[in-house]
Amino acid sequence: MNSDFSRIITLQRKERKISQKQAASDLGISQALLSHYEKGIRECGLGFLVKIADYYNVSCDYLLGRTPEPEGKIITIDDIPDDDGNNVMPSPEVITFNRRIINNSISLLFSLAQKANSITLIKEVSSYLMLSVYKLFRIVYNANPKNDQKLFKIPKVIANDSANAIISMNEADIKAASSGIPIGEHDCVTDTETLYVTTATLSQDYSEYSASLLNLIKISEDSISKTRNDPEPDASAPK
Repeated sequence: MNSDFSRIITLQRKERKISQKQAASDLGISQALLSHYEKGIRECGLGFLVKIADYYNVSCDYLLGRTPEPEGKIITIDDIPDDDGNNVMPSPEVITFNRRIINNSISLLFSLAQKANSITLIKEVSSYLMLSVYKLFRIVYNANPKNDQKLFKIPKVIANDSANAIISMNEADIKAASSGIPIGEHDCVTDTETLYVTTATLSQDYSEYSASLLNLIKISEDSISKTRNDPEPDASAPK
């Protein structure tokens, strides 16, 4: 089948808090066989693909990793709300598509952080994102030597490394706060259950933004997978 199938059917079962034994019984197969499907050891047939899609009430395309949305919808730019509120600059469709996905995913992230009721989490996420955009802008800005460095008060020679250092600290503080660990005088998430997320709760609680986030996850992980995959061996090379 593919690696997405085993990952997703395991995710769907665990999100629903169904034991492997119970799922196997409901699906009419042995627990050992379902375990092999979930581990990617065995490939299932088309009939079972349809059966398990019906069992979890999701699409076959979703189980196969062809779409990040359980319903199987392939979104277009018109399906994504424009969350920046001020789209005054015309741009090619692909730019608008990606911009909306990023904007909406950030909005969902802030909504989740706000739900957790931690000022530290919100502040550290904000700092992390701002510094990341700051770094990218300086890279683009510095591409043209005519651009005046006086726009910035931090010298170019130290700006990137300094930003990286603070981003690393932001990340550490985000991990601590979201795990319920207060650092110094900082607050933290007192109830980590507020950060409980499933594909279902994303759609229910963040219906306006969930499609964007799910697509951002898929696009990002496709990019990571493509980068990390070893090149196929040259068939003409001597063995």
